[in-house]
Amino acid sequence: MSTDDPDHADVYVKIAQLAREMSEHMPADTTSALDELVGNAVAHIPGAAYAGITVVARRGEEITTPAATGEHPRTLDALQHKHHQGPCYAAATEHDSYFISDLHTEERWPAFRSDAMAHTPIRSIASFTLFTTRDTVGALNLYAVEPDAFGQQSRDLGYVFAAHAAVVWAALQRTEQFQSALASRDIIGQAKGMVMERYNLDAIQAFELLRRLSQDSNTRIFDIADRLVRADHPPSPGGLP
Repeated sequence: MSTDDPDHADVYVKIAQLAREMSEHMPADTTSALDELVGNAVAHIPGAAYAGITVVARRGEEITTPAATGEHPRTLDALQHKHHQGPCYAAATEHDSYFISDLHTEERWPAFRSDAMAHTPIRSIASFTLFTTRDTVGALNLYAVEPDAFGQQSRDLGYVFAAHAAVVWAALQRTEQFQSALASRDIIGQAKGMVMERYNLDAIQAFELLRRLSQDSNTRIFDIADRLVRADHPPSPGGLP
């Protein structure tokens, strides 16, 4: 397609607008971010009737669907988990993008194809590599009940959504890790204060005691500290303060 083609120009203007809008607004948590992303994918990408996020554990033993519009994406992920094959599974684990124009004529992933035809009305699928972490890999998936639903414009926009989702995922994971680290520091600080008070130790000696307990028991310092704090402040019956 020529770059002078008005339709070609329009899609890249739309891509720029969507990228700017998504970058200016980031939901507060991972679940909300992914729900919003798959909803926007269906709203903005031509041909997409459904969208979902597929997350595959590094060892390929587990496939989950943290966000989806409707049940068909979840059903298709469950089938890919069953057979360990399919476009979403491949996009996540092989770090590539895969497109099915028509499940009726698709020759790859035969076991998945057969079950997908039997259990859903989906005919077209577009799967994009989404993110890679130490423990998981992910894919953004678009679905349609008509064959040949995803042309070049849809694929271009799909790449944009996948790239943005990868950035959002990484940012939210860092935020959650930072918040978890702060919470761990607070618990360790409380335990250290308890040890200082009970055994008349200074801060360095108290932390060294916790560290030695951690090494001797092969247990994280946080877990040692958490047990000390919980033992000193057991929860009230019924969870009331």
